[in-house]
Amino acid sequence: MIAWGRVHGRRDLPWQQEPSPYTVWISEIMLQQTRVETVVGYFRRFMAEFPDVSALAAASEDAVLAQWSGLGYYARARNLHRTARIVVHAHGGVFPDTLTELTNLPGIGRSTAGAILSLGHQQPAAILDGNVKRVLARHHSFDSDLSSAAAMRQLWAWSEEKITGLREVGAYTQHIMDLGALVCTPQAPACGDCPVATDCSARKTGSTHRIPVKRRRRELPLRSTQMVLTLDARDRIQLEKRPARGIWGGLWSLPESAPDASEPVREWPVVRHVFTHFQLDILPVRARLRGHGEDGGATRAWFTIGAALQLGLPAPVRRLIEILQQEMDSENDPHRTLQKTG
Repeated sequence: MIAWGRVHGRRDLPWQQEPSPYTVWISEIMLQQTRVETVVGYFRRFMAEFPDVSALAAASEDAVLAQWSGLGYYARARNLHRTARIVVHAHGGVFPDTLTELTNLPGIGRSTAGAILSLGHQQPAAILDGNVKRVLARHHSFDSDLSSAAAMRQLWAWSEEKITGLREVGAYTQHIMDLGALVCTPQAPACGDCPVATDCSARKTGSTHRIPVKRRRRELPLRSTQMVLTLDARDRIQLEKRPARGIWGGLWSLPESAPDASEPVREWPVVRHVFTHFQLDILPVRARLRGHGEDGGATRAWFTIGAALQLGLPAPVRRLIEILQQEMDSENDPHRTLQKTG
């Protein structure tokens, strides 16, 4: 596999260029439940803003969430920020190099710690991300539900077994992830290109299409809410900061009820947003405050549209504010006014 990876593995991903415990950590957290194609741009922007753990630790939570806006699973970003501060203040800005110390940090599990150790510290450590699970399950024709605790114990045992006595653990770690991403794909794996196809049990039994076994997805429940895009007399929009816990924790969002002394609201089409465990129908409405808006302490404030778009916002909220900005630009367009009156 290592020989195959030297020829066919990925080399152009930005976190591969100068791997360090910091860059490996950031990329691994971003890649959790997020596609590589999506992560590349976010990673580059994040690293430009926070090039090292000290810069990340010194930033405000709002600044970190602003760079994360749109990636989802925002607890990941809050844990990144907390961990950065712990690394700086408790470890002198140097990432720990033991599994126990790493997994004691917020948001770092066993697999992420293994990646930091093997790719960042060049130490022998196993990983078990989604690609590796699929490769191991097929190679061993493992037809148990991978979400079970027993299945995870078996997969970890195989993952540890593969690196026992191996010198180039970092190369192996990278290339088994490459194998899952490029060859042993979820659908229609390219078994003819696989370097370990000769002893792959699932290939021998023709069962690659049904391995790994996954639980049947249940229908997601549907919830609904109203979000109000309220402008005051200075064309500022009101936003509220969500609690640290819960969906969109710590992000700025739209109020879900109209303020007092507003003109009648105007409804927009419903927007549906899909979370992991439920779907949310958002009824956006646009309102205008007759006077100047007043801030409501630390949780509610008024921002210009430009300033609002620089904050950490949930993806559907950002899109709604962008639509509002387009409407305002159109309403203020003198050519449009001439056409209406001409």
